[in-house]
Amino acid sequence: MSNAIAQRIADFLKDYEPFNFLAYDDLVKIAITVRVHNLEKNKTLFQINDALHDSFYVVSSGIVNLMVVSDADEMLLNKCHTGDIFGLRPFFAKNNYQMTAKAKDDCIVYAIPIATFKPYVSQNQEVLDFLLESFATNSKNQADKQAKGLLSDTVAFNENQSDMLYFQTLSYNRNPLKVSATTTIRDVAQLMTDNLLDSALITDQACPIGIVTDKDFRAKVATGRIPVLSLIPTLMNAPVITVTENISVAEAQLVMLKHGVTHLCVTLDGTDKSEVKGIISEHDLVVAQANNPGVLLKEIKKSNSAKELKIVRDKLYEIIQSSLNRTIPLTHINSIAGEITLAIVKRAVELAILDLGSPPARYAWLCIGSQGRKEQLLLTDQDSILIFEDVPADKYRNTKDYFIRLAKKATGTLEKVGYKMCSQNHMASNMLWCKSLTDWVKQYNNWMNTPGEKSNEISSVFFDYEMAIGEQKLEDALTDVIFKNAKNNVLFFDYLGNDALRKPPALTFFKKFNVEEEGTFKGKFDIKNRGILPLVDAARLLVISNSIKGINSTYHRYKHLAIIDPKHAEIYVNCAEAFLELSKFRTLEGLKNDDDGQYIDLEEMSKVDKEKLKHALQPMRELEELIKDNYQLTQFS
Repeated sequence: MSNAIAQRIADFLKDYEPFNFLAYDDLVKIAITVRVHNLEKNKTLFQINDALHDSFYVVSSGIVNLMVVSDADEMLLNKCHTGDIFGLRPFFAKNNYQMTAKAKDDCIVYAIPIATFKPYVSQNQEVLDFLLESFATNSKNQADKQAKGLLSDTVAFNENQSDMLYFQTLSYNRNPLKVSATTTIRDVAQLMTDNLLDSALITDQACPIGIVTDKDFRAKVATGRIPVLSLIPTLMNAPVITVTENISVAEAQLVMLKHGVTHLCVTLDGTDKSEVKGIISEHDLVVAQANNPGVLLKEIKKSNSAKELKIVRDKLYEIIQSSLNRTIPLTHINSIAGEITLAIVKRAVELAILDLGSPPARYAWLCIGSQGRKEQLLLTDQDSILIFEDVPADKYRNTKDYFIRLAKKATGTLEKVGYKMCSQNHMASNMLWCKSLTDWVKQYNNWMNTPGEKSNEISSVFFDYEMAIGEQKLEDALTDVIFKNAKNNVLFFDYLGNDALRKPPALTFFKKFNVEEEGTFKGKFDIKNRGILPLVDAARLLVISNSIKGINSTYHRYKHLAIIDPKHAEIYVNCAEAFLELSKFRTLEGLKNDDDGQYIDLEEMSKVDKEKLKHALQPMRELEELIKDNYQLTQFS
């Protein structure tokens, strides 16, 4: 491959994870070995049970669908867009492909040889972390609930989940109880009791020389075999079984089984000659497996009530919290949380169907707004619409009545799970938002061709959606209507542009925070309306006007815009990063206060965090000017 082509490929790769963690010269070396595949529409790159390829893949343009077979029919699992990685199975596993990769339209796909890429993985922790986290948390096995994460052909579940657990990192106690060899057994027992711990490490100059557990106390002290006033070395087990800090769940299990122990000591270099960094217990392994996203998806599938679904949603909160603590990128967290949320919605609909009986027509339940963008990390409200296929006139009323009853049961279940009813009633249980495909086509035609005439009925959230359950063709038909109407639709973009700029400013002229002046949240900063929504609304406007289909995430919308519009790339990249930073602030605030995180108490923020927040709000001004320059904002100003 010529250096010019390789440089073009490297220029593309550097904008996407995990390639952006590598030096540009290394990307060029990788790009030289890349094979370019031009896939025609509906052409298959690999299919279920095919032997593994020697490469994994990156979508350069177009959309690649990933599918599995269910009940003799192909079922869509995921859509891979520009920059998405898929086909990772040969990187980590040995068995054949578990799904089919087929071009939805004409595509260009880059095949990156695994032999070429592996050395860079071993040399770069960030690349390894990206691949392992994504590989571990995004199962694509249909039997275990379709997950549509960033990495699209990851390890499939089996009964013991050994493949996935091999790559799942482990949380453990990083502040274990450490005592010296001169401490008595009684004193150690008291310290363990006071600290609610089941083990203690005996150390010498910060290195582990032995370990005691509550089992030792029961078996040897309580039975009188060893006196309670003896020094702790008479009770301890030595040598200590030590492991490195980045050990996976499966690796920890194997080490415990091999040595017949219930605790592992984590040290700086994995030997007993270096500093203690933590301790892993059997309980940590149980918790890790119970809170694994893939396991949660399996639990959702088996749930038979809102109460059981709520238990899963509560566990998701723990995953979000621990992921933030481990500084996992927010894009990954959004992907995981988005898939679990969609699975919960799907199960709520399935439970309603089990209660009401089979639907009288094909349908599609679309999550809209933040759920549709997979940006709902906190328990904010639910937004949805329902489309059912066209039926004969004499069956229309009964069909609609069924789906409204279905939607009321499903939204009721979701409310019990913790997703509040939408205050504006933007839900499928509202007869306005539950109707046939033809009626929805008319609705979107009216919204887009005569915007503002019935402005009380239009909300931009209806243009962000993701199907949770139902017929893919119905969602595709709606998308086609939107982009058909969008062509040269100056009036519609005028409406969306003004809507995007209508939010209250985040900062004053003197770069001070605009806070609420009255009411319950007086003195607090509205990060949702003043920070996040302007970015969301602008991204939506820009992707629709540029005919960019299938990218729902605000972050990925800006990243894609940066590629197709190099002139304004810096603005788009800044907006992408700003969105992640603001979303993180809101999520942390929500987790801290157990609410939706909309209002930030600036008084509780450190000076450093205030500056970070202010910096994240800076791209707003340039984005506003870009919108004013590109759209005729006259009719609705």
